Amino acid sequence: MTAMRETGSRPALRTRGPVAVLAVAVLALTACGGTGSGGEADGELTVLAAASLTDVFTDIAADFEERHPGTRVTLNFAGSGELAQQIASGAPADVFAAADTATMEQVVEGEGLDADWAAEHGTHGLVFATNTLRIAVPPDNPAGIETFADLAADGVQVAVCAEQVPCGAATRTAMDASGVEVTPVTLEEDVRAVLTKVELGEVDAGLVYATDVDAARGRVEGLEFPGAEEAVNEYPIGVLAGSDDTGLAATWVDAVVDGTDVLSDAGFGTP
Repeated sequence: MTAMRETGSRPALRTRGPVAVLAVAVLALTACGGTGSGGEADGELTVLAAASLTDVFTDIAADFEERHPGTRVTLNFAGSGELAQQIASGAPADVFAAADTATMEQVVEGEGLDADWAAEHGTHGLVFATNTLRIAVPPDNPAGIETFADLAADGVQVAVCAEQVPCGAATRTAMDASGVEVTPVTLEEDVRAVLTKVELGEVDAGLVYATDVDAARGRVEGLEFPGAEEAVNEYPIGVLAGSDDTGLAATWVDAVVDGTDVLSDAGFGTP
C-alpha cells in the first residue's frame, strides 16, 4: 500500500493548518481528489513524492498551508518508480518529486510536465536537492559492520531497495564502484521500508540515504563508506501536465526549491 500522509500526522508546529485526510490503497488512488472533511478549501494540491522526502515535505506542507490559508495539501509518498507508474495510469496529481532524474524522465516522456511551467523552468524538472547512501545498522551493531565489504560477509543479513527504484539503482552503483557484491536477504519497494527493517532489528544492516539515518537518529547508526560519492542522487521536481491548478502547484514548487534551510537540516545536499 502506498503511504498516504497528512501533514498533521507528525508532531506539529503550534499554528499548522488542516490537511486532507486520505487513506486508500494504491489501486484506489485515482478515486482521490476531494478535500475530505472540514469544508471547502481555496485551493487543493496533490503532491506525489519519493519516500525519502516524507519528513521534510510534511514540514514544508504544513508551513505552506499556514502561509496560504484555506489551501489543503495531500501528500502521497512511495517509491519514485511506483509513483511514476501511477502518473502514467492517470492518477490525479499536481506535483511530482522524484529521488532521481531517471524516474523523472519516465514521467516527462509519458504524461509530461505542464507545458507553460516547463517552458519557464525546464522540460526535465528542477533539481532541488541531493542525497547520498549510508550503511544503517542498529545502535548495538550486532554484526560488527564497519566497512562496505563487511556487508558481503557470511551470515550478515542486509536489506536494500529493489534496483528499479532510485535507492536500489544507487546501491547497484555503489557496489560496482566498490567492487563488492552484496547479496541481500530482502529487496524493498522504497528506502523507508529498508530503514524499518533495520530499526526493528530484522536485518544486520541496510543501505539507505543520509536523510533516513538523520530521521531515525537514536534508532539506527549511519556509516559512511568509500564509493558512496559515486552514487549521489539528484532530486527533481515539476508541475504535472494534469494539474488542475498549475498556479498553486508552481507556488508549491517554489516553496520547495526555496526551502534550502529545511532541506539542509534534514540532511539533504543542495545542487
